[in-house]
Amino acid sequence: MKIGCQEGLLPGRDLSEKFEIARKIGFEGIEVWGRGLLEVPEKIDEYKKISEKIGIKISSICAGYRNFLLEAEKENRTKAREDIKKLLEIGKELEVIGLILVPIFGSPKVPDLTPYKNAYELEKELLFSQLPEIVEKAEETKCALLLEPLNRYETHFLNRLEQAVEYCEKINSPYLKIMADFFHMSIEEADIAESIERAGKWIAHVHLADSNRILPGMGHTDFESGFKALKKINFENYMVLECGVPEPRKENLRKSFNFMKNILNKI
Repeated sequence: MKIGCQEGLLPGRDLSEKFEIARKIGFEGIEVWGRGLLEVPEKIDEYKKISEKIGIKISSICAGYRNFLLEAEKENRTKAREDIKKLLEIGKELEVIGLILVPIFGSPKVPDLTPYKNAYELEKELLFSQLPEIVEKAEETKCALLLEPLNRYETHFLNRLEQAVEYCEKINSPYLKIMADFFHMSIEEADIAESIERAGKWIAHVHLADSNRILPGMGHTDFESGFKALKKINFENYMVLECGVPEPRKENLRKSFNFMKNILNKI
């Protein structure tokens, strides 16, 4: 298991300094935001050069596409698919594990057509109908599509790992996987370790935040049992910080990194 950090959490005046600080702390990967890569394509080469020079891999791309796959308007769904496929191409170039995908935030955007079908049933069919096209691009680029369950206060749709597993099992591709987030799991899963073990091989990426959504070690989440479960399913990819970072940022990032490394060293 490798510990990484989102680029935006790192202090530093520019990209080179951020990567250098990450390297000195001990991080092995950096997650980047997808929107900037789409809007400023020149950033792709900059990331590649700095990553190679400093010796830290770019682990993953976090979202960045316009709109969502489960919006009511066809035009918006089309834009989402187009951006997702472009980001998968960028993921290939940056050699990342995958692109994180949230199908929809908030409440349903499609109508409730009860008694024919309710909004949730329509959304499931809508997602299943679009995934094959996107997963085909993921397979072509060898950049996985990472479904992320969120807590109930951020989305009504995918809240638990088992719900994401349903899509992975039906599509059955090595490039449709799950991104498991410790903060969301702390709200939605009855037992984080058990949910990780049940999702098993489908987990390809992890986000880290404590119960209060700041750095691991600053709340009451049981990371040891979660890390043991990840080890049990032979997870070897990146666990990336996505959380608040209190000041002084560099010092607290180092403390949290050491907290997690100590757990990994003893399990």
